[in-house]
Amino acid sequence: MTPEQVATASKPAVLALGEAYNRCPTTLRRARLLGISGWAFYITGRAGALGEVRAETVAAAIGFIAPDAVADGWDAAARTVRPSEVAAASLGECCRWGEERLAALPHVDRLAVLLEGAVAAADASGMPLFAAWRAMPSPARTPGARVAVGLRLLREHFTGAHLVAVRASGMTPLEAVLAGPEGESGAVACGWPPPYPPVGPLVRRRLWAEAVTDRLVAPAFAALGPAEGAELIELLAATQAHTQG
Repeated sequence: MTPEQVATASKPAVLALGEAYNRCPTTLRRARLLGISGWAFYITGRAGALGEVRAETVAAAIGFIAPDAVADGWDAAARTVRPSEVAAASLGECCRWGEERLAALPHVDRLAVLLEGAVAAADASGMPLFAAWRAMPSPARTPGARVAVGLRLLREHFTGAHLVAVRASGMTPLEAVLAGPEGESGAVACGWPPPYPPVGPLVRRRLWAEAVTDRLVAPAFAALGPAEGAELIELLAATQAHTQG
């Protein structure tokens, strides 16, 4: 398999698994312990690795969530706790989820090695959130936790690459969300208020942006080689089946 083929084939699993810990009830309880809402925990947990920056900077880095919705979460959390503390708490929850949900996964050690190899080889140019997360010290020690963190980081790499590709296509982030699989419901979930532009003219640009995304992420998988890339795809499929069982 070529690196771009590995990127294309692995993307759905990475995007789903890389944020699965955020939907865990225990993760949401961590937000309450910090004295902030689940939304504030999500926004600041994701962007807190950037440090104490303005909400406008966070909105630009995340891209696909409406700036007002980003500011609501970021500013609310900042009144109670430092962004770096929320990011560390989020990373801790990611590790906890991995230890609980992935420890029994067959070949979990091997999957951790492959994910870490891809993350280390990824080009972070133009992807500040991925770069910030990769630079954070990881508390992951067990194979399950290492897999969860690897998925979290690789998801941020895919998302950052997609934002670059979307802007290169001439679409706005809102237009990309509307042209995606969730359409207007996805736009609402990301805090974008109606009215919305027509989707029809955006579909071809969205397909082009998806292809460019895979091309931008491909160097991460080139470091693995064809055989290891195919192995990664198989292990990711097994991981999805394991977490859904």
